[in-house]
Amino acid sequence: MAVEQENVSKALSVLAHTLRREILLLLSEKGECSFTDLLNALNVDTGKLSFHIRSLSVFIEQTPKGKYRLSKTGENAVRVIRDVESWTEAADLKGRVNHLPIASLKSRVYAFLVDFLLIMTISVVLFALPEAFSFLMGTEFTLNLGFAIIIIAGLFWVYSTLLEGFNGQSIGKRFMGLKVVRTDGKKMSYDHSAVRNFGKAFLLPFDLFFGWRLKDHTFYRYFDKFAGTTVITLRR
Repeated sequence: MAVEQENVSKALSVLAHTLRREILLLLSEKGECSFTDLLNALNVDTGKLSFHIRSLSVFIEQTPKGKYRLSKTGENAVRVIRDVESWTEAADLKGRVNHLPIASLKSRVYAFLVDFLLIMTISVVLFALPEAFSFLMGTEFTLNLGFAIIIIAGLFWVYSTLLEGFNGQSIGKRFMGLKVVRTDGKKMSYDHSAVRNFGKAFLLPFDLFFGWRLKDHTFYRYFDKFAGTTVITLRR
């Protein structure tokens, strides 16, 4: 059955007004609202609210107690509004990401090597201490290779998570003029830092491989995409 496009245009014109969308979203959240509830929540005058409620007659209905609630059409309209909001947010996010000064792979590799050498130095010192004590005590100390690798990876993860979660920069990134940022523009957090660095510390080959499969220069590693983070350069 063909849809009358003029009716579609009328429905969209009703939803185009910000206050009308706010009324529908508020009713979706609260379930039912009285006229006074809507007045207080939306902070508008009586005449203006009455006009917009009449405009929404297709989307809302009154209960036997005189309160307003969404009709079936109104529930569908709210889903459309939510979808459009998510589309708009995705488009805005893509625009912001495209304007970020993304760091080159080469500079990120150099920063990684600085951080990795630092962690290896700390690990060597930590592993040398038991051997020194064993020598002094006349006992034998044998370091398990698998255990050592896990310790190094764990140290690398904790080190990167704490520093990048604090201000987006490990020592290597600070040295190379790089910084980790969230692609949604919000402040970097320890949660996002922990996720992005888990792949780097424990699953680096897979992280790089699946990141390469993304074909997106914003995310050289898959866990950056998963965490919603990227690395930018501060030296243009």
